[in-house]
Amino acid sequence: MSAHLFLIAHAPTAGMRVAAFPRDDEPLEPQAAARLEALRGKLRHADRYLVSPAARARETALGLGLSANVVPALADCDYGRWRGQPLGEIEQREPAGVAAWLEVPEAAPHGGESLAALIARVGAWLDDEAGVRGVTLAITHAAVVRAAIVAAIGAPASAFWRLDVAPLSQTRLSGHDGRWRLAGLGPLAAEG
Repeated sequence: MSAHLFLIAHAPTAGMRVAAFPRDDEPLEPQAAARLEALRGKLRHADRYLVSPAARARETALGLGLSANVVPALADCDYGRWRGQPLGEIEQREPAGVAAWLEVPEAAPHGGESLAALIARVGAWLDDEAGVRGVTLAITHAAVVRAAIVAAIGAPASAFWRLDVAPLSQTRLSGHDGRWRLAGLGPLAAEG
């Protein structure tokens, strides 16, 4: 039996609408409730349900009617002192810092986690998950989903920026013999 991992990007937040780096306690936008309610009880069955510790991920799980175990490895990237601030404002104040962050995967000009460190953290978690058989559904963040895809397919860290992960999208990874393959990308849809 193989491992099947469905990574779901949490529902939208107000900060996402203004391209702000998320705060740890950032809630979902009010309009997200209706989208989650429409999907409630209609998702594919899983053997395990996992969720990031962030409020926005836990609220997404709750809105979908899922009882999920919190997994610290699914936490969003640590954006350090940039948390809660729009990218455009940071770029005006720190153009060299933003350029480094976008071009050098090992850079962490915000004092938080570099993209290389995020990819390594998520890759280590995927290595552990490769031995878990059955279907796992995990609610996490767009950055974590991007990092998982990069790690799973062995792409260079620079590929991180070439992946668009929308709110409430799902990415399916299939694992066999300790290796992952990208099995699907798309919007989160009800089963059936």
